[in-house]
Amino acid sequence: MPQHSHAPARVCPSCDGFASAAVTLGGRDRNGHRRTVTAHCRTCHGTGTVPPLRQLLTAAGSEVTA
Repeated sequence: MPQHSHAPARVCPSCDGFASAAVTLGGRDRNGHRRTVTAHCRTCHGTGTVPPLRQLLTAAGSEVTA
């Protein structure tokens, strides 16, 4: 039987799908662990994909007819 394939997710053009990154602050704590902060992509808000075009157009205030 054939397998149904889903449409591929649209990858965020700003981060190329790597939406979150751990950035080291350059030092270590008392236990020897590196101090890091997590940085998220501003465009996709850490999801790695962009919403469908329909959602983008309705959020911008344009009328979508299909």
